[in-house]
This record gives sequence, structure tokens and C-alpha cells, in this order.
Amino acid sequence: MLSIAVMVPMSDSTLVHTLASQENLIRILDNLKEGIIAHDLQRRIFFFNAEAERITGFRRGEVLGRDCHDVFGAPFCGQHCSFCSGAPIVQEHIAYPLNIVTKNGEPRRIEFKATMMRGDQGDWAGVLAAFSDVTELAELQRRSGDMNRFANIIGGDPRMRNVYQQIVDVAHYDFPVHLFGETGTGKDLVANAIHNESRRGGAPFVPINCGALPEGLIESELFGHVKGAFSGAIRDKKGRFELADGGTLFLDEIGDLPKPLQVKLLRFLQEGTLEKVGGERSISVNVRVISATNKDLRKEVQRNAFREDLYYRLNVIPIHIPALRDRATDIPLLVAHFLQQIADRSRQAVPRVSDAAMSLLMDYPWPGNVRELQNAIQFAIVKCNKKIITPADFPMELRRLAGMPVRVDRLRRLDAEAVRDALVKTGGNKAGAARMLGVGRATLYRFLGDHSDIAASASN
Repeated sequence: MLSIAVMVPMSDSTLVHTLASQENLIRILDNLKEGIIAHDLQRRIFFFNAEAERITGFRRGEVLGRDCHDVFGAPFCGQHCSFCSGAPIVQEHIAYPLNIVTKNGEPRRIEFKATMMRGDQGDWAGVLAAFSDVTELAELQRRSGDMNRFANIIGGDPRMRNVYQQIVDVAHYDFPVHLFGETGTGKDLVANAIHNESRRGGAPFVPINCGALPEGLIESELFGHVKGAFSGAIRDKKGRFELADGGTLFLDEIGDLPKPLQVKLLRFLQEGTLEKVGGERSISVNVRVISATNKDLRKEVQRNAFREDLYYRLNVIPIHIPALRDRATDIPLLVAHFLQQIADRSRQAVPRVSDAAMSLLMDYPWPGNVRELQNAIQFAIVKCNKKIITPADFPMELRRLAGMPVRVDRLRRLDAEAVRDALVKTGGNKAGAARMLGVGRATLYRFLGDHSDIAASASN
């Protein structure tokens, strides 16, 4: 016999009674596809659903009634926690991505949303948080060729996707990271991304350029000073290390740090303590250190300009940031990003970049890297009085490389014999051959695309 289920509307009182049943409420929340955790103003967990168990690896009986900081060994919501000291810093609704470590030590990426709860009298009673596991989705995006940006960093080149993966890998640990690459490659963005992807995200990210401050001031800037330590020290001052407590200190241009300060930095990395200028007691600070330089620190060590022991302390996890000329396919993405930024700030339409202008940008070697590209786009926006940016709108350095008359001459120089000879002399290295021919790599690649037999014959 065929039976048909008919839904009969419940009365309001029945519905209220059903939802008021703790057993029914738990059943409803256990069937959600999001993890749910709730605690009171003393951080005591009073609800933890089945999906929260699956994501975190903790069983409900292990967490209920306990301080969430004790359960997870740190604030579950990282440095975004509003319940870390004193009265909670009330934010009714907050959402952000977060990296957590499960009970078994497995890193997971979650999307986290928290809402403050009120009691019967309207006063704050605790916090309810919902979170979903997006680890596999984030991993799939990184491994596929579809990811063209990550944490405010623009680029879909395989070299950049490798950097993205390294950021995720190192974010879960507090080991020192050293970023190296040319000026203008975005080392500061990578450092910020590591900080934000870690459990320290939400705590201070404090940068300092070690080469931008006079030698007499940098010690005070880094470590702080006490009142009367020197002429002009009219009060105690916190240094960058103290300001970054709980967060990350980014030491840019670390190769320019004077050797006496290298000793103090080494001591901090070894012991986690520092002394202010003029101070007599050690201060413990919880800081992750990320350093960066455009110098070859190994060579600096060899010429006795940088301490070898400090080099090994800083270079625990090295990450290389590729130059823009080595990821030229990212140039259109970066150009579109900069144009959109300008449009958003000025609230008006911006011109598009012509094909000839984009070809010029692709050919240029960009010694100043992404920063120079951004400057070139801003220059062209100001100079351009049309709806289209042409090569004539770019700075002199770019126009010298491939202004329209010059570009025609250079294209004419790319005859088959000259290209074959250059490839032979450089052992098939296309970048070297392009430099020998005096053209951009993109120009040579286009020529070889139309003459595929040349590269093959040059390798024989």
C-alpha cells in the first residue's frame, strides 16, 4: 500500500515547546554542516556540536564545562579573541578566515563567524561561533591553475602558487622565516600574509626597515629605552619587539642591521628576552620574527658584514620571492588590479591598456619589479588624456625600450639566422638569447612561436 506523508502545521505553542526541548535543539544543531561552539563570559564551553567534533578532533565530553583556552591550548579563534584579558571586547558579529590545529596536530583552514549572545535581561551572556572547514577547497584552488591571488598578493604563475603554498605551510609554526628577493617584489606582502594566515593573525604585525633608520636610533626603535637612557629620553618607550608582543615583527632589509645590534637580536632569538636601552632587567616577549633582504646574506657572512650564527637563526625557513621578469604572465593581472584600485579610489572610469602598451609592459625587464610596474601605471593614468593607454603614455625608461619606431627596428633584427646563432651561443637559454639580441623575452617567444623549427635546429 502506498502511504503518503502529509505535513500538518503545528500550532505556535507546539513549535515553541519543540524548540525549547534541549534534546530536539541538540539534534537540530548536530545536523548542521557547520561546527558550532558556544561559551559564556568566563570562556566555559557549554555547547559543541557533532560537526565541531569532526573538524577539531575533540569529543564533546572533552570540552564541555572547560575553559576554551585550556581545551585548545590557546584561543580557538587565535589572536582575534575578545576574551583574552579582562572584560570582553564586545563585537556583536565578526567573521574571518582562521587556521587551527586539530587534536591530532593536523592544520585546518576554517571560515569562522562569531556572534555575541544576550541574556534574558539584554546583557551580554557569551559568544556563539559557527565555522566550516574549507581546507580541501583552499588546497584545490592552490593546486589548480585557477588561483590568481592569495592574501592580497596578485599572481597565478606557478612560481607564485609555490609561494602561496609555502605561506600556508609555514603559517602553522612559529619558526623564523627569511624572505629574499629583489627590491619591489612584495616581500612585505608575503610577510603580512604569513602573519594573517597564522594563529597570530589579529595580533599586531609590526614592520621596521633596518636600513631606513640612523644607526643611533635603531636600537631604541627595536628594543625601546627607559627614561633618562640618553639625552632626549624623557619617558620610557616601548620598542618594536614589545609593540609586536603576541604577534609578528617584520625586519625588512635585515642585511643593513649594524653588527652590535645583530648580537642583541641573536640573544632574543635564542632566549626570547630583551633589554631596553638603559634598562637593567630582561623582558620576555612573545614574538614571531620574519626577516627579509635583497642582499645575498651568505656573501655578507663571507665578507664578515653579517654574523654567521645569526644568519642560521634567521634562515630557518627561506622563501624566495620571484622577480617580475620571471613571471611576466602575471603582468596583465597586476595591471588590471592597479587600474581597479585607481578606479575605486577616484570613483571614476580609468582608461584601458592597448595591446601595444601591454606588449611593451610584457617585454620590459622591470628592474624595480612590481613597485616599478605600479608606478608606471600611475604615471600613464596621469599622462593619458584618452580612453586608451598607449606606449607613449609610459615613463621614458619604458619608451626607450620599445617606443613604436624603436620596436619596429628591433623586430626587423629578429631574422632566423640571428636568433639561431644567439640560441646556440647561450646553450638554448632563451632569456640569455633575448638579452644578446637586445629584445624582450616576450618578443623572442613570439618570434619562436612563429618559427618553431629554429629552436629545434639550434639544439642539434
